[in-house]
Amino acid sequence: MTAGDVADEGVRSIVLCADDYALHPAVDEAVCRLAAQGRLSATSCMATSPRWREAAAALQGLRPGLAAGLHLNLTEAHGGAVEARTLGQVLRQAYLRGLPRAQLQAALRAQLDAFEQALGTPPDFLDGHQHVHQLPGVRELVEAELQRRYALHERPWLRSTVPAGGLWRTPKAAALALLGGWSATRRWRAAGLQANRGFAGVYGFDAPDVAAYRAHMRRWLAHLAPGGVLMCHPAVALLSQDAIGHQRPVEFAYLASEAFAQDLEEAGRAIHRGPRLPVHPGRDGR
Repeated sequence: MTAGDVADEGVRSIVLCADDYALHPAVDEAVCRLAAQGRLSATSCMATSPRWREAAAALQGLRPGLAAGLHLNLTEAHGGAVEARTLGQVLRQAYLRGLPRAQLQAALRAQLDAFEQALGTPPDFLDGHQHVHQLPGVRELVEAELQRRYALHERPWLRSTVPAGGLWRTPKAAALALLGGWSATRRWRAAGLQANRGFAGVYGFDAPDVAAYRAHMRRWLAHLAPGGVLMCHPAVALLSQDAIGHQRPVEFAYLASEAFAQDLEEAGRAIHRGPRLPVHPGRDGR
């Protein structure tokens, strides 16, 4: 069984999403190679990148099997495309209700415009670089803009960071949910917006080799229910200027390996392919 196979009713599909597409050619190559192998469901795109249009062209032949989403960016300056802010500054402003609404709205609309202009469609989903989409002041604007901009049938789904199963006991995953994950997810669902049920892939980017990253993955797969999202950050080479650049090639090596296919099969999981979330009525996945 390969990573993209859905064998029978006992195999439960999950969404594996590679973040940061268009950040660097080594990230883009990893995404395209893994997608061609059937090892990815989705990729989350940085439309603020100066190389976004070039990178977007490589996605055309991979869609619709590979979902493409907007990775809302408020912290990565990309040579001036976004006002330079650290994540700490954004968090402080968000929780002090000091984020400038007009500026945020303009940034969101500009990034959605850039996505649509390059790919010719709305994004299949929306999430945030460093999960900024779920913060107070941002989550409300995201909700309003998606409702204003898109008809119900074309509305992107949203990434919930509510941990899957027992993963909430992991301190970093719990902190992410507390920093907006639970609040944003409740709000979006109450507004009729679709969000995944269960999230995984959160760790300290401290797995020194494939075996260590594999141990994380096996734990995530054991907890992630149908329709859940598992994030990853692969690249084909080390990125020396990137905070997690040392971890990216480790993730790629594992995701491209037969060990990953074996782990999926043993966990009874399959990689979902297609733009929409796999819907499993009656299963909450949290």
